[in-house]
Amino acid sequence: MAKAASFTCSNCGAVHSKWTGRCDDCGAWNTITEDKPLSAGPSAKGLGAMRGASIRLSELSDAEAPPARSASGLDELDRVLGGGLVPASAVLVGGDPGIGKSTLLLQGAAAFARRGLKAVYISGEEAAAQVRMRAKRLGLADAPVKLATETNLRNILTTLEAERPDLAIIDSIQTMWLDTVDSAPGTVSQVRSTAHELTTFAKRQGISVILVGHVTKEGQIAGPRVVEHMVDTVLYFEGERGHQFRILRAVKNRFGPADEIGVFEMTSAGLAEVANPSALFLSETDTPAPGSAVFAGIEGTRPVLCEFQALVSPAPAGQARRSVVGWDGGRLSMILAVLEARCGIPFAGLDVYL
Repeated sequence: MAKAASFTCSNCGAVHSKWTGRCDDCGAWNTITEDKPLSAGPSAKGLGAMRGASIRLSELSDAEAPPARSASGLDELDRVLGGGLVPASAVLVGGDPGIGKSTLLLQGAAAFARRGLKAVYISGEEAAAQVRMRAKRLGLADAPVKLATETNLRNILTTLEAERPDLAIIDSIQTMWLDTVDSAPGTVSQVRSTAHELTTFAKRQGISVILVGHVTKEGQIAGPRVVEHMVDTVLYFEGERGHQFRILRAVKNRFGPADEIGVFEMTSAGLAEVANPSALFLSETDTPAPGSAVFAGIEGTRPVLCEFQALVSPAPAGQARRSVVGWDGGRLSMILAVLEARCGIPFAGLDVYL
């Protein structure tokens, strides 16, 4: 009996039983594409004649040395990775376009290479001359990093198998393609298949693979969510345009704490580590001011001091304004309602800025 066709959203990876113009999960339009059916495997009757090989079982209590980590020397990067790169691991790094993902990974590759690891940087988005130009601007022109530009995954895997590097950076997963998948690069099926091949290759060969991923306008890594389940670590590189500070955040890490952050500053010479992130969130004045308070929070395993500033002023005729920067507007409305109902502090006719 023929297998029923399935349809996948290229934006979020949701699977649908039939084609629709709008994805019910993410709300995107014209992103539903039909999945190509896979070739039929052996029938249930034929499985007895095609028995697999026995696998070796071990005891849960067997003593085994933990994998040795490789530190880069970039303290903020090593902190987020849980102490360094683990052999035979796959790391996915996502972030907005132009946020500095390629700069971060090029600096990371150079740092690992200078510590004795054999590093390979493969770009599917830039020409080799463009990568060299950026490396020269960052002062990394003499770093012992091997460079290539390629999008055919078969060629990449053959090269990596011959070179046997300790670290391979693929920039980006959305530009890679497999000749066995009948779809364009960047589609759900291509991203899923190439990520699976690279992750399997990393486990089999014992090398560390870092994949760069694009993000959607909602801030999620583009492509099927199954990619995040395949890899060992998922990192997000965050920041606001017009501001020089960047945060590298771990949202998944099988070898270290999740929600750990590393803070960097974008300078003319590349990304510089920020040793004391609390200084970023505190004003430079030593004089206490009304409406300003410092809160001690925890980001991962690191305590961070944040300064909150609030201003309440009489509103002109009409509806009072509630404006927030870096806060959730709904949470501010709830706090104001609690203050008014339980503490007797009226906010009617007042503008509130937070």
